[in-house]
Amino acid sequence: MILRSLILLRGFKKIDMQGVLTAKIDKASEGGYWATCLEVSGANGQGETVKEAKTSLKDAVMLILEDHIEDLTKGFSNEL
Repeated sequence: MILRSLILLRGFKKIDMQGVLTAKIDKASEGGYWATCLEVSGANGQGETVKEAKTSLKDAVMLILEDHIEDLTKGFSNEL
């Protein structure tokens, strides 16, 4: 999975990030597919198709990373 994101944080300069992450996709016993990202703890997705599972996983990864970035920038001055 290739993840590309442009993030604007509370007056900070735009951050352009790109990385390659591993998506592990398995068939779910109840039907559909289950996807996890090996590099991002807690990131998982699910869907009726592989494509839906990948999309769900990408959304989960983005939410987790945005939350981490927000946590990291708390307390930084805008002059950085």
